Amino acid sequence: MASEIAKILRGKHKPTFSPHVDCGDHVIVVNAEKVRLTGNKRDQEKFFWHTGWVGGIKEQTLGQRLDGSHPERVVIKAVERMITRSPLGRDIMTKLKVYAGPDHPHEAQTPEVLDLASRNPKNKRAA
Repeated sequence: MASEIAKILRGKHKPTFSPHVDCGDHVIVVNAEKVRLTGNKRDQEKFFWHTGWVGGIKEQTLGQRLDGSHPERVVIKAVERMITRSPLGRDIMTKLKVYAGPDHPHEAQTPEVLDLASRNPKNKRAA
């Protein structure tokens, strides 16, 4: 899901793509709290950070982040790690809006529903 979102934000799905131009679309992700992970990633993938104090290393599993108060940050960070780290990448990331629940304040822009399962070539049957 995150790689498809990164492609859309970057504009790689358009024939007018240019790597130095912000030509991507805005993306709204809803129900980020219902993200499913394959394998044991929920329990085994750990995130570490340091508080700055002596002995201040902290760790949290991916499942704890999804069950916490901000589950949308998991999706944001997954996409952010696929976008270039530059001023252009920071502008691209402003076009990503992620919400934990099904409601979002962007109904006035009439967003189109995007079926990510149909964009994945692994989901197509060989005849």
